[in-house]
Amino acid sequence: MQIKEGINLVNFILPTGVLEYFTITKIDQAEEQLNIYLDENNVIPQEYINDKVISKGFYEESRIQDFPIRGKAVYLYVRRRRWLNESIGEYICRDWTLVANGTRMTQEFASFKKVISRFQAGKL
Repeated sequence: MQIKEGINLVNFILPTGVLEYFTITKIDQAEEQLNIYLDENNVIPQEYINDKVISKGFYEESRIQDFPIRGKAVYLYVRRRRWLNESIGEYICRDWTLVANGTRMTQEFASFKKVISRFQAGKL
């Protein structure tokens, strides 16, 4: 499946709010499953907006099983972005507990956020 063809449909499949923070990079379909690949957008987390922060790629990809669709397993392959905060000399990532503050999110997005927050990225 081409990405452009599938994005509109995937908007209905993904938890509401996911595409505010992630970009779909690939969608592929096997006989028994649908795989959706998501990369976190390169938007510096608000709490570090005044620091000197440089994107340093992504942490290791996480695989999250989502609701099945028409008998096919659905997997989200999520790559969380990492930044080097040169002000403190440490790698940082988005704090998903802060994303929820002051925003309205669906239960689906809250569940998605909870799952990706479990994958604590270590320092390299």
